Amino acid sequence: MAGALEGRVALVTGGRGGAGRAVCERFLAEGAVVYAGDLSPVGSLSDEGRAGTFLEFDVTSEEQIRAGIDRIEAEHGRLDVVVNAAGIELELTIEETSLDQWNRLMAINVTGTFLTSKYALPMLRRSPNASIINFGSYDGYIADPKLAAYCASKGAVHALTKAMACDHGPEGIRVNAICPGYIDTPMLEQFVPDGVTAEAGRAEAERVHPLRTIGTPTDMANLVNWLASDEARYATGQLWVLDGGISAQVQQMRFS
Repeated sequence: MAGALEGRVALVTGGRGGAGRAVCERFLAEGAVVYAGDLSPVGSLSDEGRAGTFLEFDVTSEEQIRAGIDRIEAEHGRLDVVVNAAGIELELTIEETSLDQWNRLMAINVTGTFLTSKYALPMLRRSPNASIINFGSYDGYIADPKLAAYCASKGAVHALTKAMACDHGPEGIRVNAICPGYIDTPMLEQFVPDGVTAEAGRAEAERVHPLRTIGTPTDMANLVNWLASDEARYATGQLWVLDGGISAQVQQMRFS
């Protein structure tokens, strides 16, 4: 039985990270040809040979993005799906954030999404099933303390997603963003304060969710796969929140 993405060509930036790798693996299982764009062929997890063709891809480099897109064009002559998963986080207030830190985070989280999408558009226009999926965050809606630049970057990704959907919908290109909450990746460990064990930090992260659990890269890959598939043919310009319900509630006081 053919997979949902059989024969399609996909580019996943940040494709060697936790969530990006999960997306690559799911796309491969669905029959896609997958390019995992990243700075390193290994990334945050060991390379098990199941995460697509590595493509050296620095999302802050316009030259490298163009070269990567050109390689896909030369090897396959088509591109159907782009997932802008590359991103970093910075735990600082604006007062604590240097201009260099701000510019670097924006370059990866926002400008990288802009440039990758920009240079992918010519091939996407030729696809009958074109889909761009950006990585936003629930932090683009509400804010966690000391994540000022990160929150600003994800708010920008959300607005860019809607603008791209309006501009390129008439060309048959769907554009959506997924907005995860706490996901079990190395980035989550940054939320645990010094002096708190990883086990205690995870337990507290689970407690604040109505579902009493945190998400996994597989949960993200499931939603991305649906948005890339024909089942989502009428879905565009939307911000798909995947956060275990944490943004649906006011946090409750703890008395013990």
